[in-house]
Amino acid sequence: MTQGIDNKVVVITGGSSGLGAETARHLTRAGAKVVLGARRLDRLHALAEELGLGAESVVQTDVTDHAQVQVLVNRAVDLHGRIDVMLNNAGVMPLSPLEMQRIEEWNQTIDVNIKGVLYGIAAALPHMQTQKSGQIINVSSVAGHVVSVGGVVYSASKFAVRAIAEGLRKEVKPYNIRSTILSPGAVDTELPSSTKAEGMAQVMQAFYERNAIPASSFARCVLFAISQPEEVDINEILFRPTHQEF
Repeated sequence: MTQGIDNKVVVITGGSSGLGAETARHLTRAGAKVVLGARRLDRLHALAEELGLGAESVVQTDVTDHAQVQVLVNRAVDLHGRIDVMLNNAGVMPLSPLEMQRIEEWNQTIDVNIKGVLYGIAAALPHMQTQKSGQIINVSSVAGHVVSVGGVVYSASKFAVRAIAEGLRKEVKPYNIRSTILSPGAVDTELPSSTKAEGMAQVMQAFYERNAIPASSFARCVLFAISQPEEVDINEILFRPTHQEF
């Protein structure tokens, strides 16, 4: 599964923990050149040291700020001369019923999960168009296929990611660029901790304790999608824990 990954330049948002960090570990072992962005710079530096990356391979990045995402992508191009894969991984999941009107959380979900993906595409796409190659991997969710009570805004954001990625796939055909959507179910990350609403937080914690599978399951999907020959475009991978019904 590591064939075709060696020396590829991969940018990961939300790279300080969870899915992003575990994917960085897998990619580094496979020989990729990884550049990481996240808000928590101390964690990024710790991960870079663990992986043997230089300090220049991490950039403090808030994906709700287009300029910061552009700096992250530019860093990869400055260091390595290209960007082969953009993994738009940063996300939040503050679940709550609409009647609770947690509007600040709605805005945060839209800013991170939708705008953050768009900003990642905007930063990487011109470089890939020039190269006439590249792959943009966007992270949706099982919740981008199924809506649950309390998950309306989160699901809306993840349905949007799928729409954006599918539209991108159709638009970039002239440039030999691949577009992949990853839609995981319950995976062991810090994501459930972003649910703060009374009642929902407890439900999510219990659900993840019962069902969550390791972040390595996500990382292996990323490597599978990247490792395909250039003429193969893995458009979507939807996966869940075996015991997850939702």
